[in-house]
Amino acid sequence: MANTADPPTGTLTSTTFSDLNPPLSDSVLEALKEGGFVRCTPVQEATIPLLLGHKDVAVDAATGSGKTLAFLVPFVEIVMRSCAVSPPRKHQVLGMIISPTRELSSQIYHVAEPFFMKLPKINSMLLVGGVDIKSELKKIEEEGVNILVGTPGKLYDIMDRLDMLDFRDLEILILDEADRLLEMGFQKQVTSILARLPKQRRTGLFSATQTEAVEELSRAGLRNPVRVEVKTEAKSKGNFGNSYQSAPSKTPLGLHMEYMICESSNKSSQLVAFLSQYSSKKIIIYFMTCACVDYWGVVLPQIKALKGSKITPLHGKMKQVNREKALASFSSLPRGILLCTDVAARGLDIPGVDWIVQYDPPQDPNVFIHRAGRTARIGWQGSAVVFLSPKEEAYVEFLKLRRVPLEERQCSVDVTDIVPQIRHAAKEDRDVMEKGVKAFVSFVRAYKEHHCSYIFRWKELDVGNLAMGYGLLQIPSMPEVKHHSLSTDGFCTIDDLDLSLIKYKDKAREKQRQKALKKKETEAATSHDAKPEKPKKKRDGNDANVPTKKKTGRQRRAIQSKEDYEELEQEYRLLKKLKKGVIDEEEYERLMGFGGEAEEDEQQSDDENISGIIVKGKKIKKPTKKSKQKGGSWKSHSKSGLTMR
Repeated sequence: MANTADPPTGTLTSTTFSDLNPPLSDSVLEALKEGGFVRCTPVQEATIPLLLGHKDVAVDAATGSGKTLAFLVPFVEIVMRSCAVSPPRKHQVLGMIISPTRELSSQIYHVAEPFFMKLPKINSMLLVGGVDIKSELKKIEEEGVNILVGTPGKLYDIMDRLDMLDFRDLEILILDEADRLLEMGFQKQVTSILARLPKQRRTGLFSATQTEAVEELSRAGLRNPVRVEVKTEAKSKGNFGNSYQSAPSKTPLGLHMEYMICESSNKSSQLVAFLSQYSSKKIIIYFMTCACVDYWGVVLPQIKALKGSKITPLHGKMKQVNREKALASFSSLPRGILLCTDVAARGLDIPGVDWIVQYDPPQDPNVFIHRAGRTARIGWQGSAVVFLSPKEEAYVEFLKLRRVPLEERQCSVDVTDIVPQIRHAAKEDRDVMEKGVKAFVSFVRAYKEHHCSYIFRWKELDVGNLAMGYGLLQIPSMPEVKHHSLSTDGFCTIDDLDLSLIKYKDKAREKQRQKALKKKETEAATSHDAKPEKPKKKRDGNDANVPTKKKTGRQRRAIQSKEDYEELEQEYRLLKKLKKGVIDEEEYERLMGFGGEAEEDEQQSDDENISGIIVKGKKIKKPTKKSKQKGGSWKSHSKSGLTMR
């Protein structure tokens, strides 16, 4: 987004856009000047001449370094030069920009619009999920299109439906956030799109973390690409007083990063204390799942200390129009709080963000720096903090090894315990209680999928303290807790509490609930009359004193193997139903227990037309007879079901 005020001097080079060679056209320079852009950032100075000089590029630069303009400027120049040779036909596509999320695609398109307006007789179009595809197809058929910007799922679908689009003369392809595009779930769409494009084109891959993407360059069709790597220098404390050491870092130059160690039961109270301390700031808080965003979006406004604060929820399972409104509303605020998942972690340029709070560390450590990069954009100052439990402190050293330095922040002392306030809200409104349970369950299940499982060990979760931090009235009965004996210490039960008596504040919902309860009671009574209960078999008096024989370890393993195998069989049956179209992806996720898990919502919502049987990036194969062999046992493996050990 344009920023009329110049960023700090250290983030810009002495090179102006008019100094670049090959030189930019007058119309592009005019659009840059109107947007307040005069001098180049390092990534822009390095990348623009390469793309204009017929080179493919793979760009690795810190988030917030100006990558969007680094590809938009040459993109527009290349399309403009092509139009100067021969005016494009109605359905002749000359350029494409692909990014992983709706929000990022929309942002790129809005930044690009002033530049696209400088292109004579060129039609551009934004293609993302959540929009009626029939109207989009009709518009393309009637008006034509020469530039496409969008998400891989939607672009793939449009290309598949419309044979009239001509890609033979495509000049330039940009893959933004390339590491995300080329990893789980997006390979099929990107590969299919690339197969329809000419090999004689210019291609740019842009990302803040490019380790995985570089290995996929051959798939992306780059021809002898030039690697552009722009790093910042981060100062970290040495061992002697206030001395500092300079070290290469993946973090933006003006970003100060901290971590806070606190118990799970005290985590929510520390969050409220933090938000109260920085009530005049603009803050983004990241949670693990959509259900967590929904829950805290309902709970936090009811906390006394946060009365009057503008709190906005945003996640990938919201309707597209609501997502756009939430993002636009928060962007326009001088101060406020955005609660979100990783749907808002990549590439978004939200102005004026002062603090990033990672209430839940991300499943993928690569996302950590993307989240933090929503502040300190293009050299401006910003701060970030991550909340960790004592058992997760090793994550700090792990991040330092990845050149992400953090400093410790002490917990606030004498904070107000907000758990009683949350519990009171749950007792007063069944909706709050149910959202809390759903959020808790989704968090535990998402925690199991952490990429750094040797640090985030879900079997060591203190479920009791965690449930207290969530302000739950009761610990949910879930297999993860029952079968694995997770610790429930620290949870304070509420005596004489009947959860069935808690009502919805919404009178319509409560009326519907009461109606459902009466119907259930009637059906139960009818069933009882029709089929009298069978008398229980009385045990012989002597049997009562006979102790139950304990199963051997071998017998327990055999039982566990059988249960795990049956679970795998159930997964496979659901996958077959999904492939045949008997159930949709949403129903499949609900039955598999993926509902609300961390930020796969983003991929699902942007790629409604994905086909194939892929769960979290890996295919699940049907179990074989060999897998049933005696003595074998099953264990969870990555994200693709179960495997034999």
